[in-house]
Amino acid sequence: MNINAAPAVLLDVDDTLLDFHKAEAAALSKTLVDMGVEPKAETLSRYSVINAGLWEQLEEGLVTREQVLTSRFEILFNELGLVHSGYEARLLYENYLSIGHYFMPGAPALLEDLYGKYRLFIVSNGTASVQDGRIKSAGIARYFEEIFISERVGFNKPSPEFFARCFERIPGFARENTLIVGDSLSSDIRGGINAGIKTCWFNPKGKAAREDIRPDWEISALEELPGLLGEIFP
Repeated sequence: MNINAAPAVLLDVDDTLLDFHKAEAAALSKTLVDMGVEPKAETLSRYSVINAGLWEQLEEGLVTREQVLTSRFEILFNELGLVHSGYEARLLYENYLSIGHYFMPGAPALLEDLYGKYRLFIVSNGTASVQDGRIKSAGIARYFEEIFISERVGFNKPSPEFFARCFERIPGFARENTLIVGDSLSSDIRGGINAGIKTCWFNPKGKAAREDIRPDWEISALEELPGLLGEIFP
């Protein structure tokens, strides 16, 4: 097969290929210890809620990336009644997060299966230095024709501008021959819909669907994707 004529599959990283929640918990625990804060389960849980809310605001264009990366710690420390530097915590956290990885179940086998059959691309909203480290640690860069990280692209998913920049850098790009796969309805699926490409929601936890964001397909395990791709692109 001429790989340049093969369908393009855009894959999200966090909680699609790599388990972000495990990596987040490990990095956050180390960061809090370094800052003199006990990493209690409720503290880690509260941080995750704060962080998720801020990333959703970023997707809506309500806050900047810089605000997200620092203010999530400032909000947490404020709620804990602590006077600590959110910026210092951010630097520690990003360093810890960049030096390890955990695969989502089935991810290594999936990449081996798809490689050479489809044109594979990473599309991530993560911070460039962090994602570079995690992708390198996981050893998966070799599977991808190109890696698009929003900090470098200059726009975030789900903005049409993010996808337009990516499409410009994919030789022979064709919307009808492109699918995005990701776990986030608000980022990956909405972004794919806005960009006019096919969408597949990776939903391993069985989350409720949203009436306003309707993916073309839904899978609960990565093992389902090769068969689905064979049906979509026969």
